[in-house]
Amino acid sequence: MSASCPTFQVDALALGDGQDVVGNAIAWASGYLPDVPVLVSASAPPEVVAQAQRELGTDRAAQLVEDALASIAAGLLELGVTRLVVAGGETSGAVVNRLGIGEVRIGPAIAPGVPWIFPTDRSGLVLALKSGNFGGRDFFVEALSGNLASA
Repeated sequence: MSASCPTFQVDALALGDGQDVVGNAIAWASGYLPDVPVLVSASAPPEVVAQAQRELGTDRAAQLVEDALASIAAGLLELGVTRLVVAGGETSGAVVNRLGIGEVRIGPAIAPGVPWIFPTDRSGLVLALKSGNFGGRDFFVEALSGNLASA
């Protein structure tokens, strides 16, 4: 996906150092939105993840990243984003909690096991919450380019 859209990399160590990664991500995204979709990622090579876990502790590193991604999602909504694709089970939960999403309507499947969801209390917002190995190689491209007019 990063080859087809701009990507912001969330750095766990920067979060641990108290850097304003959330603010930087939202400011960065505002330069692209609404013209192109953006990708905010915390994926990193195993050695980078291991270093963050050593320096911050496994639980703290994970919590910092999940909280940051949830806050970035909230900031993106404030910028007018209406479609979010969230990967990772714990991250999806953090985003849903941060956005205060309660009841949802299940929409069409993007891939087996990954439907669009429509929060009933947030008109206009559409989410895909992808955990584990669901979805194929082009899942994110398909999700962001899909037409929801029939949903």
